[in-house]
Amino acid sequence: MALDVRSSRGVARWVVLAAVVIAVVAGTVVWARSGAERTDDAQIEGRITPIVARVGGTIITIGVTDNQFVDAGTVLFEIDPKDYEVALAKAEAELADAQATAQAAGTDVPIATVTVSSDVRTAESGLTEAQAAIAVAERQVEAAHAQRSAATARERERQASAAKAAKDVERLKPLVAKEEVAQQQYDAAVAAADAATAAVDAAKADVAAEISAVAVAEQRAVQAKSAATRATAALDEARTAPEQLQGTRARALAAAARVKQAEAAVAQARLALERTVVKAPSAGVIGRRAVEVGQSVQASQPAMALVSRDDVWVVANYKETQLVDVVPGQAASVEVDALDGRVFTGKVDSIGAATGAKFSLLPPDNSTGNFVKVVQRVPVKIHLDTGQDAEHRLRPGLSVFATIRTR
Repeated sequence: MALDVRSSRGVARWVVLAAVVIAVVAGTVVWARSGAERTDDAQIEGRITPIVARVGGTIITIGVTDNQFVDAGTVLFEIDPKDYEVALAKAEAELADAQATAQAAGTDVPIATVTVSSDVRTAESGLTEAQAAIAVAERQVEAAHAQRSAATARERERQASAAKAAKDVERLKPLVAKEEVAQQQYDAAVAAADAATAAVDAAKADVAAEISAVAVAEQRAVQAKSAATRATAALDEARTAPEQLQGTRARALAAAARVKQAEAAVAQARLALERTVVKAPSAGVIGRRAVEVGQSVQASQPAMALVSRDDVWVVANYKETQLVDVVPGQAASVEVDALDGRVFTGKVDSIGAATGAKFSLLPPDNSTGNFVKVVQRVPVKIHLDTGQDAEHRLRPGLSVFATIRTR
């Protein structure tokens, strides 16, 4: 009987001890839970870079497969470069032509500058000479008219003398026949008449010569004035040469601009040729490959995705009522379903700027007035501590349990 009593007391002590332990554990859990916020609406996120074709063409090689890890700069696939090589050769030929044209146009500028100055000086000199020639010709015309007038006067004088001599011969002729005057006197009168007639002929010849000289002088004056007109026109044209020089300079500038355009075309063609080889922009794992050798692709067409293995984080969608005490910098832990509940530690990086519903494709709208209050969820970004995933087993999209220690 005494043994049964002692046994009952021992069992009672163990029961009490177990109850105390359970109470302590429950209290600890309740205390811990009271200082933490937990959600199962969370997942791993990471950098997923879409790899697209920058130029169109036919794929000739693919250097990677799905789920393959690649380093930055690894060739992912190549597009047939023949068309782009031809385009580059054409652009380079057009650049050479533009450079030759620009060089010739640039050489024309100094030549035109020197020519303009020389033409102006030559035209001014020619106009001065033409004006001097006009003055000389006008003086020659005046002198020729004066000489013509003098010759005309001499002609008239000699005609008068010839007429008088002829009258003397006519008067002496009957007297000679009557022998009232000496034959010698009559012969002298005839000789004088003949001499006067010859003098008249000579005077007429002089007048004709002076008339011809006047015509020649007037013709020279006309020619001098015509030369002056041409010299004036040449000077006017030479004075417009600065505008022509400006046009030459403008053409040189335009040629230089075409060189720049051709250089840009060459750079663009060379860039397009380089883009036929698509390389990995960073290290990562290939996923969702959507192209094959021989397939024709267009520019900006998605070809595959590159998933970063190192830069991963957690986005936990907490209820708005759970964020009262949540602030950036608080400690957090993450249990990963795919890794049999393995726990990773981290810190709260930031709290979303809006609820998940506001960022959805079709945000809710209460325009009808039928409002039902629904607790919203806000994304919280959690950065994981470094060095916990050496095997790179965390993958974007994995479901996790996220717990934030608020105290």
